[in-house]
Amino acid sequence: MKPIIYDLNLKELTDLITESGKSAYHAKQIWQMIYRQSAEDPSEFSNLSEDLRQKLSDRFCFKPLSVEKDLKSADGQTNKFLFRLQDDRKIETVLIRYTSLRFPTINSNDTMTESVLKLERERNTVCISTQVGCPMNCAFCATGQMGFIRSLSAGEIVAQVVFVSRLLKSKGLKLGNIVVMGMGEPFYNYDAVMKAVDILCDPKGMGFSERKITISTVGIVPRIEQFTAEKHQVNLAVSLHAPSNAVRDQIIPANKKYPLESLLEACRNYTEKTERRILFEYTLIHGLNDDYENADLLCRRLKGMPCQVNLIPLNDTKKYEGSGADQDRLQSFKSVLDKNGIPCTVRLKRGIDIDAGCGQLAAEQSS
Repeated sequence: MKPIIYDLNLKELTDLITESGKSAYHAKQIWQMIYRQSAEDPSEFSNLSEDLRQKLSDRFCFKPLSVEKDLKSADGQTNKFLFRLQDDRKIETVLIRYTSLRFPTINSNDTMTESVLKLERERNTVCISTQVGCPMNCAFCATGQMGFIRSLSAGEIVAQVVFVSRLLKSKGLKLGNIVVMGMGEPFYNYDAVMKAVDILCDPKGMGFSERKITISTVGIVPRIEQFTAEKHQVNLAVSLHAPSNAVRDQIIPANKKYPLESLLEACRNYTEKTERRILFEYTLIHGLNDDYENADLLCRRLKGMPCQVNLIPLNDTKKYEGSGADQDRLQSFKSVLDKNGIPCTVRLKRGIDIDAGCGQLAAEQSS
């Protein structure tokens, strides 16, 4: 297999190009054609010599992902892409569109009707994968249920964003947010994930803002500590899902290695050292973690920590028999957090009809 062009950061690309006898300026041209002009192939690099275009084509893979399926949700707001990698392994990536209504300021004597004043604003988010399968084996997660096959390279991670960004650009739209919440545990592929972030945020290329990227981890304490020390501007989300070790042990095997006491200590240290808020994801499972006692304990665990809790109604997966909390229990749980001053939101369900919801990503692998 050819090396992937997206695996190179700008310095690595520049070193390679200059070593071949070309100038650093040529490297900058290639970088901008890929990340600013959305070029898919060296044949589109019209500002380069035919000889250099051919050398690039011969040496690098520019299309490490091939689309096996493009599933669209019934509401038209979600796309799930099944990608085949160079080694025939498969991953899934999700594009989610959020449309909100806003009202412009007008003079009191303006006679325009309210219906005319409503303006749609679309926010496009891509949920990307970092591994083929996942080693965490969380009970309710379809990715964990398929087991772990391998980690993705930085280039395979970057390529998902480039694909979706290019697709949106062709429709006159722009990618607004990246959530690293797809298949895999990002902090068990830390170096590749952070290199991918650096490539995507390079100001000479795509120039994506770190603050528009969120990385979700099940709670790998040493990597949270490393992430804290490196002082990234990327948002951190932690999949908590339970406020006690007794409950968390049942659904998240990693809790036995990194119990709540050490995990929450690392989280508090993160908020103190970075002065940034942390997002806790909490999947509500009927009869397991969705009652008053769990909500009250969660509030006590998080008291004084700059954070937000995102409540996620459980989505069905083939190998987990639990069911999601009903609307009454969800609202009762949320009300406990609200009364205790813990900022709390409820995850909007999207793409459930195409198994694109939280915890539903998986991919049938080649033998």
